[in-house]
Amino acid sequence: MSSGTKLFSGQRLAAVFIKEFQQMMRDRLTFAMAVVIPIVQLILFGYAINTDPKGLPTAVVSFDDSPQARSVAAALQTSGYFRVTHQPRSEAEGGALVEAGDVQFLVVIPGGFGRDVLRGRRPAVLMEVDATDPSASGNAIAALAAIQSSALALDLTGPLRALAGGAPPFEFRVHRRFNPEGLSRYNIVPGLIGTILTMTMVMMTGLAMTRERERGTMENLLATPVRPAEVMVGKILPYVVIGYIQLGVILAAAALLFDVPMQGSAVLLLVMIGLFMLANLAVGFTFSTLARNQLQAMQMTFFFFLPSMLLSGFMFPFRGMPGWAQTLGEVLPLTHFLRVVRGIMLKGNGWPQVLPELWPMLAFLVVAGTLALMRYRRTLD
Repeated sequence: MSSGTKLFSGQRLAAVFIKEFQQMMRDRLTFAMAVVIPIVQLILFGYAINTDPKGLPTAVVSFDDSPQARSVAAALQTSGYFRVTHQPRSEAEGGALVEAGDVQFLVVIPGGFGRDVLRGRRPAVLMEVDATDPSASGNAIAALAAIQSSALALDLTGPLRALAGGAPPFEFRVHRRFNPEGLSRYNIVPGLIGTILTMTMVMMTGLAMTRERERGTMENLLATPVRPAEVMVGKILPYVVIGYIQLGVILAAAALLFDVPMQGSAVLLLVMIGLFMLANLAVGFTFSTLARNQLQAMQMTFFFFLPSMLLSGFMFPFRGMPGWAQTLGEVLPLTHFLRVVRGIMLKGNGWPQVLPELWPMLAFLVVAGTLALMRYRRTLD
């Protein structure tokens, strides 16, 4: 180094800074991700995420037509936590709604409820809870103590005032179905199957195709008579095998380390997981046709993975989100897969309960696969 050369030059630093900034601005996708991802996070965490869900769908089966029974049903509704959406004719019909995930709670008011209240017998109202996601129902269950103390305040006046003093005139008996102990791992571990497969399937496919283009081996494929659909399927199938290997590891850990039950059909679960993996692999294949390098493929993967985690019901209760966020979440395959995997493993759901979640995943697969194939044909041209 000559004596005239400075150890640190602000002018050289400025030149390097300008060069790097200009290069960053030319990469529009990277710059857009740097701006869009913080905005998406702010919107989702600020408006969509709610750890205290209210208005949870509730079915009420009442075998009593007394004013007291109607007051209990009305008190549940006015509490804000419960929204009566179904009035089945029997407890078995209401239980089927809980198993299908159509309602979060089933309230059963017994016959003679009003008579027993007036006689001071403190009758019990059964509250069945879909406890597969303890965080979704925890605050609502905690609110039952206040409801049972105040629900009959207007009914027990005048000569009946003595019944309102002391202990509540009735009680809720909570029955947590599918997760009696309220263990969070019963909800998280099955959900991890979906989140891990989403991240790995999209990322590995996107990176593999982009890496091939960067290394120049894509030209070798273009020189062969292999058709675009054959290339797409041939490149996707190895990752399906990898996905099933990951599934085996997760299920083994779920059973051996966390004691998560498997109540339903393992075959049905394998079929649904295969469909779910294909949907995510089609997304990764599409990203590979859009990205110019592996960094962009990673950025696109993260941009897809972040909403999938936040809007699917994996991290936060799905029913606690506003309507617009739930609508966006219904588009994502992870949302439907979480219902499927938790339903099969914890509830023992079969084809009748799974079918409503099957069609959205199939539709997503068709759209994503068609888009990937169209983009790949354009790449060949």
